[in-house]
Amino acid sequence: MSNKEAFFDHINEGYACKGEYLTLGAGMLEEETITNALVNIPLKTLNRHGLIAGATGTGKTKTLQVLAENMSEKGIPVLLMDVKGDLSGLAQASTGHPKIDERHEKIGIPFDAKKFPIEILTISEQDGVRLRATVSEFGPVLLSRILDLTETQAGIVAIIFKYCDDNQLPLLDLKDFKKLLQFITNEGKEEIQEEYGRISSSSTGAILRKIVEIEQQGGELFFGERSFEVDDLTRIDENGRGVISVLRLTDIQDKPKLFSTFMLQLLAEVYETFPEQGDSGRPELIIFIDEAHLVFDEASKALLSQIESIVKLIRSKGIGLYFVTQNPKDVPEDVLAQLGMKVQHALRAFTAKDRKALKLASENYPDSEYYKTEEVLTQLGIGEALVSVLNEKGIPTPLVRTMLRAPMSRMDILTEKEIQEVLDNSKLIKKYNDTVDRESAYELLNDKIKRINKEKERDVEERKSTRRSSSSSRKSTRMNPIVKVLTSATFIRSVFGILKKVI
Repeated sequence: MSNKEAFFDHINEGYACKGEYLTLGAGMLEEETITNALVNIPLKTLNRHGLIAGATGTGKTKTLQVLAENMSEKGIPVLLMDVKGDLSGLAQASTGHPKIDERHEKIGIPFDAKKFPIEILTISEQDGVRLRATVSEFGPVLLSRILDLTETQAGIVAIIFKYCDDNQLPLLDLKDFKKLLQFITNEGKEEIQEEYGRISSSSTGAILRKIVEIEQQGGELFFGERSFEVDDLTRIDENGRGVISVLRLTDIQDKPKLFSTFMLQLLAEVYETFPEQGDSGRPELIIFIDEAHLVFDEASKALLSQIESIVKLIRSKGIGLYFVTQNPKDVPEDVLAQLGMKVQHALRAFTAKDRKALKLASENYPDSEYYKTEEVLTQLGIGEALVSVLNEKGIPTPLVRTMLRAPMSRMDILTEKEIQEVLDNSKLIKKYNDTVDRESAYELLNDKIKRINKEKERDVEERKSTRRSSSSSRKSTRMNPIVKVLTSATFIRSVFGILKKVI
């Protein structure tokens, strides 16, 4: 048996699937694509998370697009974080190209141009279905971790939430939270101290500065009503395809705090909302997090711990998380260890630091008798990657250099007119894009502060009135000059009268 035949059997055995699967491409040996040596991914292991890594321009975004298309076609809903703004083309079919036909002929599968059902979402000022969440939905623990608060400051946040619960104060947006911080520091200080203990004004000031930081990154647009229901991410269209929700994030690349805040809240909400799925044949939702370093770079230790916990637990809800970044080292090791599928595009090694990172990256993959991983990583062409996934038994498949299939949809962005057509056909715009500003903690506390101030004014007036009344009812101790003279004379006469009697 030739080396090529042995490799063919090696791949077909390692990537064979009895259940449903999607095909990523075909294996390559010595830079030649081995037709029909197909790299398949079982649908039942897609909730085991994954990584798509590689240098700029090596094809990460197109791989993400291919995976999203094939998942949608299998009836799996997808959420994409579109940080660079180049994923909206999913809504239009590919125009095709001779090079695409040539690629698919080598792989051994036909090319079929298609468009896919998409929903455009936003958490900023861009057009799309607006995603919001209330401060109450975050809860004191998650909010404190996002704000990177000290233990003392986190205790104050817990008191604020408890005070709102005890007094029926809806805590919806950052305006509400700021008003509460001001209230417990000033007008409500005595009430809070009596019920919950003393609160330092320096601590509330520090928390307020953290809130302002979130506001400056656009947080006031994200916090509020109407809250987005995560069940709307799991819709299936009339043709049985999973809807691909594209979250436009092109204007928040320089706002990592807002991005990580949103991501953590979303994952926490999904985890709390979705039921335990057990070992089903397909996931409920796949989430792709492009430019994943934005989530981890600004995260505190407490926040990282929260993310790691969610990554470990969320797969039991049928949710798969796929991180897309330039280098595997951008993802914390504890998270990286949870990722079952790894698609590694080319890495560059121009410096000693790059070579060290390359060596570390190569150690993340299984050993292979067919490749020297460290060398292959620098030789991969555009649209090629080293791939390892989990088979149907949950065992890592053999490492394989893969010629990836081409996207079936457009490999370019939509025009403004095309984007408007998607928005006009949206079933969620009307549900979420009307601003709701119902009476909440801000308004209720303003009314309470007015009542407190009126009571204080009334008390001051009553004290003044009491003093005036008391002053007018008392006799003066100062004598009129005439009365004083008469009184003195009477006293003298009395004294002399007594003396005379004595004599």
